[in-house]
Amino acid sequence: MGITNSNKVINVDRIDCGGSLKVTLALTAAPDIVTNPTDIALVLDRSGSMTGTPLADMKLGAKTFIDIISESTGGQPSGEIGSGSHIGIVSFSDTATQNVQMSTSVATLKNAVDSLTAAGSTNHADAFTKAIELFDPSSGNAKVIVMFTDGKTTSGAPPAPVAASARAQGIVIYCIGLLGSDGVDVNALNDWASDPDATHVAVTPDSAELEELFAELAANISKTGATNIIINEKVKPDFTITSISNPSKGSATKLDSTSLRWNIQNLGVDSQESATLDFFISHVGQNPGTIAVNESITYSDTEGNVVTFPDPTVSVECDVVVHPEECPEPVEFDIEGCSDAVLVDMGDTYLESLGRIIQMDVTIKNVCPGKRVALAAILTEVDAEGMEYQRGMKAMTIPAHNEPSCRDVLVRCIKFVVPEDLDVSGSSTQAMCNTRNFKARFIAHNIDTDYRCCESVLTL
Repeated sequence: MGITNSNKVINVDRIDCGGSLKVTLALTAAPDIVTNPTDIALVLDRSGSMTGTPLADMKLGAKTFIDIISESTGGQPSGEIGSGSHIGIVSFSDTATQNVQMSTSVATLKNAVDSLTAAGSTNHADAFTKAIELFDPSSGNAKVIVMFTDGKTTSGAPPAPVAASARAQGIVIYCIGLLGSDGVDVNALNDWASDPDATHVAVTPDSAELEELFAELAANISKTGATNIIINEKVKPDFTITSISNPSKGSATKLDSTSLRWNIQNLGVDSQESATLDFFISHVGQNPGTIAVNESITYSDTEGNVVTFPDPTVSVECDVVVHPEECPEPVEFDIEGCSDAVLVDMGDTYLESLGRIIQMDVTIKNVCPGKRVALAAILTEVDAEGMEYQRGMKAMTIPAHNEPSCRDVLVRCIKFVVPEDLDVSGSSTQAMCNTRNFKARFIAHNIDTDYRCCESVLTL
């Protein structure tokens, strides 16, 4: 079968500037379909949301899939699927229909695909049930379900238990998702598909890409397992590779700060097999926005498998950039002699941005005699999304006390100035006296310890 699926996923869809994320590369390979006959249930969504171009593109993709399987099994000249393999077709909307039982006739299969019309809701459970019933339990052929859908489940029983039953019977499930008008629950596709999810699920927002997805899956199903695999991965300059985990198969090497190479000697030669590689990257760019992770990724193997990887994107959010006011020019003056008081005209000053003063008191518990304390006060402001923004930190030394026992020490009048133009608390008016949300944290440590230098001892 060759490479039956490939994927690249990230573990989060949003990070802060300087944040990190995990990237997972995944491959699945299986033996040659000619020497390992396979029965394939092609399960096609014909719900109402498929009306128009999506249905036409899906039909084109399904027929391309049938042609590739036929050609790879040696049956193309006679219009047959050869080498003992079969394809059956199930279509579904409110309920599922077995349009074609397991067949070797290319014409019959294509005619069934062409006859599909779109209407109704989406019943995935019945679709899986009808697909399972297509397989002959006594057959020694490998069994594969290719589920295509463009929407969430809107009718029928929960599909997850039915898909789990299929997997328990040794049926391999692949899911192709189209982000149609009804939306696709990618988590549900991952739940239905065989493990690992990353190699058995493919999702596209564009129905024009369906033919390519169907064709790649069919081409890879028909080839042998892959050998001498080399994957070269390069991430965007906005990121740097911080670490690489040991892959589940093969070896991975970091080439430079943005590049790595993954080598696998063989995969899926004797039986279906999957491999994954996790690596971690950190954002080092200066600009926020939606950023693609890939700069480039290439694949090669001895068998010439055609493999493409998705190009995931991550939303990078940076703190508000503030250009502080210029430092005011100082006024110099001298105090001469022994004057008790001096009067100095400091000139004019102007009101800058409006602001507020936050004054905090804090009690440090159980400060023992003779111990100075280092106290830090940290102030942040919280926006409507729960993100925190630094508004200042103050560090101070609290003098030691000479009371006979440990006691609490009250520290008063810790002040912060917070300009109004830094307001991120979510008010729509941004006017003076809006409610603003802050968090304060305190860190306290003893400075003095009981450490003493050893007395000098002279031995004569």
